[in-house]
Amino acid sequence: MERFGIPDRSQAAPEAPRRAPARRLLAAALVALACVGAQTAAAQAAPATGSEPAAVGAESAESGFYTPPATLPAQNGALVRTEPLPLAISLPTLGGPFPGKATRLMYRSTDSGGQPVAVTGAYIEPTAAWRGGGARPLVAVAPGTMGQGDECAASKGLQYPILLEGDSLSVGYEDLSIYRLLASGVAVVVTDYVGLGATDRLHTYVNRVDGAHAVLDAVRAARSLPGTSLTPESRIGLYGYSQGGGATAAAAELAASYAPDVRLSGTYSGAPPADLTETIKGIDGSALTGALGWSLNGFLQAYPDLRPIADAHLNDKGRAALEELSGMCIGDSLIGYGFRRSSSWTKDGSSLSQIVEREPRIQEVLDEQRIGDRKPSGPVRVATGVQDDIVPHRQSRQMAVDWCRKGGNVTYKAIVLPNLGDKILTNHMVPLLTDQGDAIDWLKDRLEGKAAVSNCWSMPVQP
Repeated sequence: MERFGIPDRSQAAPEAPRRAPARRLLAAALVALACVGAQTAAAQAAPATGSEPAAVGAESAESGFYTPPATLPAQNGALVRTEPLPLAISLPTLGGPFPGKATRLMYRSTDSGGQPVAVTGAYIEPTAAWRGGGARPLVAVAPGTMGQGDECAASKGLQYPILLEGDSLSVGYEDLSIYRLLASGVAVVVTDYVGLGATDRLHTYVNRVDGAHAVLDAVRAARSLPGTSLTPESRIGLYGYSQGGGATAAAAELAASYAPDVRLSGTYSGAPPADLTETIKGIDGSALTGALGWSLNGFLQAYPDLRPIADAHLNDKGRAALEELSGMCIGDSLIGYGFRRSSSWTKDGSSLSQIVEREPRIQEVLDEQRIGDRKPSGPVRVATGVQDDIVPHRQSRQMAVDWCRKGGNVTYKAIVLPNLGDKILTNHMVPLLTDQGDAIDWLKDRLEGKAAVSNCWSMPVQP
C-alpha cells in the first residue's frame, strides 16, 4: 500500500498465598524479558500456518498472516484466520508453559465509516488456574500508543518485545500488564486496532469508534476461538491506558448499542484522551509530538473531506513528516520527532491547535471524537495522574465527571505524584506503572463478581 504525505484514505491488595507461585513465575518471566534484548524480524510478514475458515476464502501463505483477504465474514468478531503465536518469554512448568499458549488472530470489525475491516490481535490461554470463582474470565487489553507502522502491532510485541525492523523501533511495553493478568489465571485478548498490523490501510490512531469496535470485536473473536477454557459464563473486563484508556472508555460507551452480547463486568480506563482538542495541546512540543502526525494521518483517511483543509495549511515539511510518521513506531518517533512543534509543519507557522480553532469542520470532527457523552456499560475505573502534561489530567477527569452525571458507576482515582519532568513522558507514563497493581486488582474484583462502589458523590476535588 502506498504511504501518504496526506493519506487518501492507590495501593494494591495483597495476593492470597495460593497465588504466590504464579507471582514468582511472573517475576522470573519479567527478568527474562528484560534480558531478551533487541530481536530483529524479517521485513516480510510470516506466513499464516494456522486455521482459516473456508467460508472466508483461503489466502495463500505468501501473502502473510497480516494481509487481509478480499472478502470478510458477515458477522463482527468472526475469525478470519488464526495461527500459533510464539511468546518471547515462555517458562516450562508442570502445568504447561507459563504464562500460557498464544494464538495470533485476524477478525472482522466495522470501522467508523460503517465498512467491514480486518483487525488483528492475539489471544493467550493462561496456564495459571483462575481461582476467583466461576468460569475463567476474559480481559481485552487495548494497547497504549504503539505507532502507525505495520510492525508496531501489539501482537508482534508479544513475540518481539523490542523489535528493530528497518528504521522502525517498536517496544512491547504492554506485555507487563498482559503477563500480570495471565499470572492471575485471566485469559487475555489483545487488539492491534484498525490498520495496525493488518496491511490494507493506515492505523486510525485515537479514532473513538474504530478503537471501541476493535476492542469489543476482539472479545467476540476470543469467545469464538475453539479449544479455549472460556465459556458463555466467562465474565468480561477491559483494560487500557492512554490510547488504550480512550479505546476502553469508548468501548464501554458503545457496548450497549454496538455489542449488547458483550456484557462488561468492569472497565479500566487510565489517562484517556477523551477530549482531543485539549490533548493536542498537551502533545504538541512534547516527546510524543509524532502522535500528532499519526492522528492527522488517521483522520485524513477516515474523513476525506478534511483533505482540502490539510492541503491549505501543511507545508512541504509537514507533508514529509506525515509520510515518514506513517511508517514509524513509538521508539523511532521519540527519537526522530520528540519535542518538535507542529508550527514547523504549517505554511504560516500556526500550531495545529490554532488551526483547529479557525476551522469549524475540524472542530466538528474532534467533537465527534469526544468521550463522555454516553453512559458507560458496567462499572468503570478511571485513573489520571494529576501532573500528566501529555494527556492532560483535567480532560480525563472531566470524562469521569460527565459519566457520573449520566448515572454511571464510576470509581475515579487521582494519582498524585510530584512533577517528574516537563513534557518528557514521565508524568504520563509513571502513573501507568504506579497504578497498574491497583487497576488490575480492581478489575479482578469485578471479574470475581464483587460489586463496585462508585465514588462519584465524593470525587476528589480538581487539583
